[in-house]
Amino acid sequence: MTSGLEGVVAAETVLSHTDQKNGMVWVRGHDLPTLVARFGFEGTVAMLWDGFAGSGLSAAGIRSSFGAARAQAFAGLDQWLPRAAGRPLFEGVRLGLAGMADTATPAELVGALTVAVPALLRAANGRAPVPPDPALSTAADLLRMLHGQACDPASVAALDVYFTVMAESGLSGSAFTARVVASTRASMTCAVLGAWCAFTGPIHGGAPGPTLDLLDAAADQADLEGWLEARLRSGERLMGFGHRVFSGNDPRAAAMRLALQRMGPLAGRLALATRLEQAVATAIGRVKPGRTLPPNVEIMAALLLDAVGIPREAFTPVFAVGRCAGWLAHALEQQATGRMIRPVSTYVGPAIELKAP
Repeated sequence: MTSGLEGVVAAETVLSHTDQKNGMVWVRGHDLPTLVARFGFEGTVAMLWDGFAGSGLSAAGIRSSFGAARAQAFAGLDQWLPRAAGRPLFEGVRLGLAGMADTATPAELVGALTVAVPALLRAANGRAPVPPDPALSTAADLLRMLHGQACDPASVAALDVYFTVMAESGLSGSAFTARVVASTRASMTCAVLGAWCAFTGPIHGGAPGPTLDLLDAAADQADLEGWLEARLRSGERLMGFGHRVFSGNDPRAAAMRLALQRMGPLAGRLALATRLEQAVATAIGRVKPGRTLPPNVEIMAALLLDAVGIPREAFTPVFAVGRCAGWLAHALEQQATGRMIRPVSTYVGPAIELKAP
């Protein structure tokens, strides 16, 4: 058996295809650069959900339904937000999702997450939640609800790129969880809640924050290559490097790098990230000649989220706002086309003594 089910085909999907050899992700026949240039987040969601959450879906329609869903979610904050007081942010998000009705629509679930994250962050700092503006895009309104004012267009555009390229990533642990839950004919709310719980693990959706910690530590090193070499020789994992799918360039990271470059001075630490990537390549060459440890999407994700003013403890919940669209696409597709997921296991416990009848 393959550890971690690597290489095992668990579903047939029309949603996306990851081309490992050429370093590209395709979403319903469109490559990532096309998604960013032509569709944006709401347009990408329309493509992902089309045929599952309605037919003929459009970016404008999704934007309108998401705006209405945010207004509805804000009106219901009093039902769960006080119970989140004093709890860690991840628990607060779990409370917000658990409070959604089983009849909640996909748009209502995305809207609930979009409102919950800034509301929880503001409440933790003793500030009142900011009502949403249903006319805005998801990226623009999340930043506005978090910061209490409209953000600059470059920041909004960067976060929209982030949501767009991170919305769907095949059968990740969280997407597979959503499919397993949905395959039992449980509600979309249950599927999203299950996906969120899988997402909170530090080696899945929880990776961008520690990656920023690594960048911070790297900035203080006089001998960066020597410091990295020592960490690699000790067996320590370098957050932001290496990926189970992409062995080279990650197209999502490339799209975010371009978005950061367009932010100008707001991009801040791109030069440090480039220096770190070069130093890691040198260090891994010394420790394990012939091996590579390419940067993954988390470095650019961490820099982008930091640049638009997201606190690092909120990187995972903000990531979930965009990825929730993909979870729902998988859950909807599973219910429409698949059977209940019921794999088998191989027994490796103590020997079983068969007794004669």
